[in-house]
Amino acid sequence: MPRPPCCRRIEGKPIASVFKPTGIPTHELTTVVMSLDEFEAVRLADLEGLYQAGAAERMGISRPTFGRIIESAHRKVAQALVRGQALMIEGGTVVTTDPLDTPWTVCSHAWQGPEACPRCRDDADGASVIPLSPAVDSRPCRGRRRPCGKE
Repeated sequence: MPRPPCCRRIEGKPIASVFKPTGIPTHELTTVVMSLDEFEAVRLADLEGLYQAGAAERMGISRPTFGRIIESAHRKVAQALVRGQALMIEGGTVVTTDPLDTPWTVCSHAWQGPEACPRCRDDADGASVIPLSPAVDSRPCRGRRRPCGKE
């Protein structure tokens, strides 16, 4: 039995959840379902132009996982466009976060605690202890990450 997927952070839901070719009723079309985490991966990588490592960190997943998600998303978008199918965006193991919800404004790191962020040494009020200081550790923290809220 496979392990259940980890909760992925997304920064909002799409404005429209179904895209289809014009002139063809939806009930006559085959539907391709894209999950919300795939939609978020496309938004971060293709719209915002983030590298996979940065986009994966924003979603709270590993870089290889992000690569698999974005590959699946690109395949589904291509399938819908080439074959003239409807594209529906729904589902997935996600938690919606406000992009301004992260208290560490210098590095967008999901660290919680009374002390400064170990990555950028930013303190809780958003003022950097050492302005633009290099990260203490280049790996994402494995300490007190913000819980996703899903069990």
